[in-house]
Amino acid sequence: MSTGEEDGEPLSPMARVFQLPGNDCCIITVIGCKTKINADVIRSGLNQNVFKHPRFSRKLSRDGLSWIKTQVNIEDHIFVADKDQNEIAEDGELFVEDYVSRLTMIPLDKARPLWDIHILNVKTSDADAVCVIRSHHSLGDGTSLMSLLAACTQTTSHRDKATIPALKRRKRVYKDKISWFVRLIQAIFSSVRLIWNTFVDLVLLLAIAVFLKDTKTPLKGDVGVESSPKKFCHRTVSLDDFRVIKEAMSMTINDVLLGVTQAALSRYLNNFPGKIRLTAGVFVNLRPDNGFQPLADMMAKNSKCRWGNYFSSISFPISICLEADPLVYLSKAKSAMDRKKHSLLPALAFSSTEFIFNTFGAKLGGTLLKRLVSNTTTFISNMIGPTDEISFHGHPIVYIAPSVYGHAHALTIHFLSYAEKMVISIAVDPNVIPSPHQLCDEIEDSLKAIKAALLERGLL
Repeated sequence: MSTGEEDGEPLSPMARVFQLPGNDCCIITVIGCKTKINADVIRSGLNQNVFKHPRFSRKLSRDGLSWIKTQVNIEDHIFVADKDQNEIAEDGELFVEDYVSRLTMIPLDKARPLWDIHILNVKTSDADAVCVIRSHHSLGDGTSLMSLLAACTQTTSHRDKATIPALKRRKRVYKDKISWFVRLIQAIFSSVRLIWNTFVDLVLLLAIAVFLKDTKTPLKGDVGVESSPKKFCHRTVSLDDFRVIKEAMSMTINDVLLGVTQAALSRYLNNFPGKIRLTAGVFVNLRPDNGFQPLADMMAKNSKCRWGNYFSSISFPISICLEADPLVYLSKAKSAMDRKKHSLLPALAFSSTEFIFNTFGAKLGGTLLKRLVSNTTTFISNMIGPTDEISFHGHPIVYIAPSVYGHAHALTIHFLSYAEKMVISIAVDPNVIPSPHQLCDEIEDSLKAIKAALLERGLL
């Protein structure tokens, strides 16, 4: 082993898992711009900034166990798709979708830092050009990569650094009117409930890892789905629609997103016969603070908030049945999320996983993770993006649509709030789900139906 490899930064346990076959995941982010993209400006900007971010200027060691410093040749990481707009005509969206889909079948070169950027100066219905950023999941999770994007951009209004709100975890505040005895009873009840919920969730998680599988529906992939090409699409809706529903129903944005997703999947599977068991994996942020912290704290070597140390995932059944009242989905979602918040499963699952990785190796940990994924149907994630419109070296950004591929799901659904908009990003295996646009339509229609029901009842 060379001296550079000996001095390299060790990969976290989850980063090692993401290098294994069957779990070889990449994050792909499609960014729409208001103007044509000047490739030379992007190259110049990356030359000035890439060395500041260690994971993007390091490559894997030969044994795949550590990150080692390397000289980055920007030309090896930027690709410009030369295509005549007249030749594409009105099929800009189709060209972008096909291009991104083909990328999922081209592996990243592990002899270089595991990322690349593709510039498509193709006009679509909502952007004049598209930039596709692909990075291996072992470089970081979506939260840390979004923090990296914010650190490299400026707001279009004031040219300040982009800002993403960092949310503090809520602390319970007791009113003075509540006596110490009532507080004691509440604490005992809460502790018993916490232990019971954790026990039930842990048993369910183990059952899913060993034998409990979701119903084979038109949304669930077959064996080997992780190796199939993926297709991506997105939809942009108003963030205010989610906010007004949140306020009217006294719930969180995450509750609303889950309720809308349940309604959409129920509509999509309306004609499927029989009872359905459909389980979604939900990523839970276990960092001390919700939201985003400074990039150095999230990605730097030996940071306690380093990706892989404070992230876990949980799975829980989604109710799939067509309800006459769309508000029922919100109530079910809030109940499910409240229960999951009162459980130690995410922290316990992560600690157990870390123990398995360190004791038995990443191969066994990767096998368990793959079984958890393959026995469930989908992943749902939600991230907070910049609150204001941002630009990268003079290129104003219209939307940011992140997604992921390389895991054993035929469907993943990602939500990202950006500049008063909610971007819905969907990734599918086209062999299982031929048209992801239909799912986008179902989500948008479900959101409208829920809002209309609230208006009809005078709750808005």
